[in-house]
Amino acid sequence: MIRLALLRHGHTAWNRAGQIQGRSDIPLDDAARAELAQFALPNPWDQAALWSSPLSRAVETAELVTGRPPKTAPNLTEMFWGDWEGKKGLELKADPNSGFCDIEHWGWDYRPPGGETPAEVWARIKPWLAGLKRDSVAVCHIGIMRMILAQAYGWNFIGPAPFRIKRNRLFVVEIDGEHLTPWAEPVRLLKRTTP
Repeated sequence: MIRLALLRHGHTAWNRAGQIQGRSDIPLDDAARAELAQFALPNPWDQAALWSSPLSRAVETAELVTGRPPKTAPNLTEMFWGDWEGKKGLELKADPNSGFCDIEHWGWDYRPPGGETPAEVWARIKPWLAGLKRDSVAVCHIGIMRMILAQAYGWNFIGPAPFRIKRNRLFVVEIDGEHLTPWAEPVRLLKRTTP
């Protein structure tokens, strides 16, 4: 059995503005950098293999929290939102003709115009999970975390999610072959002590 801890990247200007990022390579903002520099991985996660999405907001989050560069995996790149990248979710939701809907109405086959479905995202994550050789931390995106946690909880993107993703917490799943088991509670990052 291998344990995988998922950590969401820090805030960007687009996060704060409510814009959909997807594969757009938006960097962390200065406030996120200052916040993340105050955190560290708790034991034993500080000894785990370190992975991240290749997007700069994930790579920099990994480096700030651990002090070391992660290995990157394209499989961990955020869900592609196609024509909606850069647009504001609330504005799309307010337009009845946009096709935008809340996550609890997606199902696995929901596709943003020109983008990926959750099922397609899961299909690219699955081989990476199968290739893990030891306990690992993956710094990635809320979409990637949702796909992995949805599989672990048996949630099909219909109805309320059985988990709530917060920042500065590790969401752990145990991997046994193709079976994923979620930990009931996330693990908080350590606050660094200042001299």
